Amino acid sequence: MSANLSNIEVNGTKVPFIFEEDKNLPIASMQLIFQNAGSLTDSKDGLVKMTASLLNEGTKKDGSTGFATKLDNHAISLSAHVGKETFVLEVGSLKEQFKEAIERLKELLQDPNYSKETLQKIKTKTLGTLKRKESDFDYISSLEMKKMLFPNTPLAKPSLGTIDSVKSITLEDIENQVKNYLGINNAIVVMGGDLNQTEAKELASSVLALLPKVEVKPIPTMKPVAKEQIKKKIVPSKQAYVYFGSPLDVPYDSKERYLSRVASFILGSSGFGSRLMEEIRVKKGLAYSAYSRFNINKTNSYFSGYLQTKVESGDEAVASVKEVVKSFLDKGVTQEELSSAQQFLLGSEPLRNETLSQRLNRAFHEYYNNQPLGYTKEELKKIEAIKLSELNDFIKRHKEIAKDFFVKNTKKIKKNK
Repeated sequence: MSANLSNIEVNGTKVPFIFEEDKNLPIASMQLIFQNAGSLTDSKDGLVKMTASLLNEGTKKDGSTGFATKLDNHAISLSAHVGKETFVLEVGSLKEQFKEAIERLKELLQDPNYSKETLQKIKTKTLGTLKRKESDFDYISSLEMKKMLFPNTPLAKPSLGTIDSVKSITLEDIENQVKNYLGINNAIVVMGGDLNQTEAKELASSVLALLPKVEVKPIPTMKPVAKEQIKKKIVPSKQAYVYFGSPLDVPYDSKERYLSRVASFILGSSGFGSRLMEEIRVKKGLAYSAYSRFNINKTNSYFSGYLQTKVESGDEAVASVKEVVKSFLDKGVTQEELSSAQQFLLGSEPLRNETLSQRLNRAFHEYYNNQPLGYTKEELKKIEAIKLSELNDFIKRHKEIAKDFFVKNTKKIKKNK
């Protein structure tokens, strides 16, 4: 069976319900996905990530170890994790233990481990991670690029937080985040496995009934600034870390997303064989890898990429990236590049659709992007039918990815002799 979309009505609220029955394995899973509740809603940098960390520490009654033992005794997985725009609670188990798994999720929602000891524990872990990030130049470069591309927006802020912001987070902050953002009216349920739809809806309803109604605050759309910059930061590194980004005028619900997928694949997201990899690594030997992609989300769209090279080659690498992008926009792609991309994307489709979790994840993204379930199959038909002139016309209409180019380059301190 393929996934289908319906609604569950609980306490007068209709909740979208995506479901696929799959009897190939005796397992079941449920994702409770909250819209407009991800890290872009941080009132303090790192708060949403910390909230997920606390929910991964079990209930106050059982404590972290006691709750984990209850899960392990029934081979149940239960976790909270965070995206930019969404907050997810996920539970899974063998079919025979799934009702037990749902009960554990309900316990967690009713009695999170709001204790000073737990807060201190997750703060210590997070602060340790942030200290390690101080010498992670990939992380530093990526964050700096976002600050240049999306200044004064939530995207410019570190989702992990800063040392000062993490220290300032209180139990009350986390309780308010749960109370104000995990609601029945911004929830989506994604379920599947070896159970029928009626049974699945009953189990989901018992969880949804515990959720409050919240004031849904849509995350505003964030547009990259159109101002070219090259910023160099001196760091004690043996490599130059080059990150780049620019505006991309392709909204998440564009009818041309299938063209952007192929264009992105050819330019830099396909690994070996992509334009960036061929020109920068294979022909010039400037980097071990070079990568780029078109990022298309509900709240933001932009072009980005990165590479690492020798300190002495940093400026040449930046110039090479610009040259590759300019040539791509001016001349388009060849029929050979298009045919190879079509062959790969169509031929690898079974690998992206072989597990239940992959199919449910795809169905969720189709729904989230205002597409009908099953749209991905239609998109593949469109990709198969792309003509060279159609793709090159699309590419040439998006010169913004070169015109408003941003580069973040970190370089080693050079000592004077």
